[in-house]
Amino acid sequence: MEKLERVLAWGGIRRDVAFLVISGAALLLSIVRVELLPFDPAWIAIVLCGIPIVLEAVIGLVTAFDIKADVLVSIALVASVVIGETFAAGEVAFIMQLGALLEELTVARARAGIERLVHLTPQTARVLAEGEERVIPAEKVQVGDLLRVLPGETVPVDGVIRTGQTSINQAVMTGESMPVDKGPGDPVSSGTVNQFGSFDMEAVKVGEDSSIQRMIRLVQSADAGKARIVGIADRWATWIVVIALSAAALTWLVTGQIIRAVTILVVFCPCALVLATPTAIMAAIGNATHHGFLVREGDALERLADVARVTFDKTGTLTQGTPRVTAVESGPPQVDAQTLYGWTAAAEGRSEHPVGRAIAACYRESTGETLKKAENFTMLPGRGVQAQVEGWQITAGNAALLQDLGIPLPEWMRQKAQYHLERGCTVIYLAVDGQAAGIAALSDTPRPEAAETVQALRLSGVEPVLLTGDHEQAALQVAEQMGIQEVRAGCLPEDKLAYIRSCEQAGQSVCMIGDGINDAPALKTAHVGIAMGGVGSDIAVDAADIVLINDEIRELPHLFRLSRRMMRTIRYNLTFSMGLNAVAIVLAMTGILNPVVGALVHNAGSVFVIANSALLLRWGGKNRAGGAPTEHR
Repeated sequence: MEKLERVLAWGGIRRDVAFLVISGAALLLSIVRVELLPFDPAWIAIVLCGIPIVLEAVIGLVTAFDIKADVLVSIALVASVVIGETFAAGEVAFIMQLGALLEELTVARARAGIERLVHLTPQTARVLAEGEERVIPAEKVQVGDLLRVLPGETVPVDGVIRTGQTSINQAVMTGESMPVDKGPGDPVSSGTVNQFGSFDMEAVKVGEDSSIQRMIRLVQSADAGKARIVGIADRWATWIVVIALSAAALTWLVTGQIIRAVTILVVFCPCALVLATPTAIMAAIGNATHHGFLVREGDALERLADVARVTFDKTGTLTQGTPRVTAVESGPPQVDAQTLYGWTAAAEGRSEHPVGRAIAACYRESTGETLKKAENFTMLPGRGVQAQVEGWQITAGNAALLQDLGIPLPEWMRQKAQYHLERGCTVIYLAVDGQAAGIAALSDTPRPEAAETVQALRLSGVEPVLLTGDHEQAALQVAEQMGIQEVRAGCLPEDKLAYIRSCEQAGQSVCMIGDGINDAPALKTAHVGIAMGGVGSDIAVDAADIVLINDEIRELPHLFRLSRRMMRTIRYNLTFSMGLNAVAIVLAMTGILNPVVGALVHNAGSVFVIANSALLLRWGGKNRAGGAPTEHR
């Protein structure tokens, strides 16, 4: 049996395409009755397309007593051959294999996401023991070991910093757009990146208990738990087989004419049922592609039509994903805000920290001026920078840096900082010549079209939810601007996963939209996962069912409407083809149709299915968020 399955699997899609081309040509030769061949060319289609169907049916019945649509097709093929109707047998086999090929093309899956996550796993660790530093495999680290992490290295295990100051890029776990300053006593997670300072840490969770390994297991379990939707023809296969065999047997018994029974089997073949879903899906996928979506899972649009909630990650999805200066404020009149901004940008111009680079870039962009010359630059990992600009000593960093330097924070500075912190901003404290001078506030700015897109989704009957690893103030600020009422902040990957599963258990299908590595488990678990392809990580893209290639989130409402239109098209296809089959069965019972004509009539339903599905290719081409008609489920 295993050898037989390997034979059937040989060649894949290329083999199927070649067999269909040859079979189609053979059927055309059979129609024109070419006399040069010593046999009916329809036999070529029977051998190339029919035999794999029969073998698949046999394997399913023998190994699992699994009755699918190919069981009835196999019976009709064998019966047609027995009574000499080879063209009818070849025609039905060709149509069924065409449907199988379309389905295979639409359900192809990519599993590279888990492999990419595995590659993120740290391979080595620097262990400090007996005054020496040794590099060992990360999996051999024990709880309680003292480790050293240098700038640019990945944290090998979960632990707690014992000595040193640094900034940690936690995007892999939380999706936060800016690094987090860390010092003694602060926890660090495996897979996160040490950006600047060197530090020593004590291992707390190692091996399979580490954060990055937990995320890998989450993605694996989510992938295994998402069942593929069974085709409609296979879902109804048992009833189709029973009804078809009963009708054929009854007709044979009453009329005594086996040709009528075979005709019933031929017209009962679920060709249109097999084609109804994949043709509509392929046409809808083509439409989605024109709107910037890469549909990676064949049944993703089918699932999207059932979605009741859409959960958004914040950073890089609803926002630009990069910090921008929103305000620079000075205190007492020793220096005006614009001058302070220029000095700060100059000091930060040599910084490697994303916040420092953002301040320098925003200053150049907003003023069009080059940065002033900075001298005696000093980088203070995890705290800030110092430099001399135009003879002034400029200090820019967190509140702890100013306090360590003996610079008191006056009440006016605390109030200004609190105002911006409550609005989700990152605040940089500024001092000039050892005196508190002002603050700079930065935040991740929303995408211009985000609020309009969220509103359009709500009007279409989908409830938006914000799930983010960022802190609560930043999440609430963005949610207020977007008009999102439900917000979950400070979410780790398992928290997003738990929320989605709770919604699914409550009967609400969820679509997750995200861009970061930390979103991968949620993207894989959700009923439908959509990743931002432009700014998103490769791992998030691999975990998603659909990828928004150009990050134009304004196209999302069109995708939701398209999925529902596609499902209506599938229902129209099924209704027409089943109605046509019902009429053909009556005509077959009365002897008006023979197997060949019956196959042609019944395949007319397949032609209608393909033509009707093709209309989806250009459906709703001018729709955009906010301007398209709403469509409630």
